[in-house]
Amino acid sequence: MREPQARQDGRGSRCGRRGQGRQDGRSSQRIQGSQRDQRNQRNQHSLRAREFEAFVAGAGGRLLHAATLLTAEPPGAAPEAQRLLVGALAHTRADWSRLRGEDPYERTRQELTRRFAHTGWRHRRPRGGLLGVLPPQERLVLVLRLFEGVADEQVAASLGLPVERVRALHTRAMATLLSRPVESAAPR
Repeated sequence: MREPQARQDGRGSRCGRRGQGRQDGRSSQRIQGSQRDQRNQRNQHSLRAREFEAFVAGAGGRLLHAATLLTAEPPGAAPEAQRLLVGALAHTRADWSRLRGEDPYERTRQELTRRFAHTGWRHRRPRGGLLGVLPPQERLVLVLRLFEGVADEQVAASLGLPVERVRALHTRAMATLLSRPVESAAPR
């Protein structure tokens, strides 16, 4: 069998087969395009990472305080609250590129609420925190309503409860806290 002979195609390039020179050009353009796409993806990933870090730096303190209130731990030592918050932030980070105009604080708070609601049985015994005398569900409603300023309807929707039940839990929690004797900060 004879090998195709190289010939001059009139443009000054030598080709072993017809069109091979054009294919080589296309494949190098594809490689360059692929490299450009990889650089763009790395840049976008880096940008998203910086955006998420900025979000955590700005909202992390408030979210940790909410988690500490939920778990009823003292503010200084709150390992359960930190664990709860890290899980919620990890979920938010995983969904970060898909948020598209959605409020990341709201998404993280919803995840924090969901995680606490599913693990509320762990937080039944008082740990010395401000809301330690309340059952977990009342604590959750109180934190969402008073600390976070979420409307009754939104709390009810996120917990899957009727609005009347949320209002009853809120009222009961407030009555419990207000009927408790005031602890003085300064010893006598």
